[in-house]
Amino acid sequence: MGEPAQRRDFSDSVAVAGARRLGHINRVAAVAFTIGGSLFALGAAFAQLGVGSLETVNITYLVGGFFFSLGGYTSIVLVNMAQVAPGTARRMRWWSFQPHHLGWLSAVVLFVGTLLFAVSLVAAFASGLTPRQSNGWIWFPDILGCLCFLVSGHLALLDVCGGRIGVRAHQIDWWVVAVNQIGSVLFFLAGLAAFTRPATSRAVDIGLVNWGTFAGAVCFAFGGLIQVFDKPTPTRTAVQQTS
Repeated sequence: MGEPAQRRDFSDSVAVAGARRLGHINRVAAVAFTIGGSLFALGAAFAQLGVGSLETVNITYLVGGFFFSLGGYTSIVLVNMAQVAPGTARRMRWWSFQPHHLGWLSAVVLFVGTLLFAVSLVAAFASGLTPRQSNGWIWFPDILGCLCFLVSGHLALLDVCGGRIGVRAHQIDWWVVAVNQIGSVLFFLAGLAAFTRPATSRAVDIGLVNWGTFAGAVCFAFGGLIQVFDKPTPTRTAVQQTS
């Protein structure tokens, strides 16, 4: 009787440790998205209100982009660790290949989107670009990143809703995904408006670029704050889509 009891106690302690580790990973992702969203919102506000130099705006966006990428990758780790069977002691799973898992697909597509944003954010430091170069090096990866965020959000909604998109107002993870998907839509609209017209060398609608980015970033920051209170388990994760 003593040995089975000891095994149960060991399994319980491992399960508690696993749940605690998932909670830590979830909070890292949540804080990263909150900081990234806040910095993006700050950068958009600087640009719209003419505060600071263009370099200040670009640096603010770039640092925010780093935190978005950190949140995206941490979301992948969160999904990986959530697949560990309860009560099983495992090392950290920094990467896995789970193309049939909606949560994994959502996290990976989101991470790819943050990397595309990074390309755009770095290219924004270049000066003297022609409209064609600006659209190719800055706008194109940016709009691809926006599309990745939209696809990621759709996959995440399917995941948290059990394969069919609906309203799950009683689930914290649904609110995380829903709020971030609104942010992704706003990012996409801002991305479309950022296209540089060759005839004028100006964006289609700079106001929409700045305010759309600001509102979308606020959504992601708010989504990150909500995610802090989520408690993922080995059978369920709250994945950002970031958007």
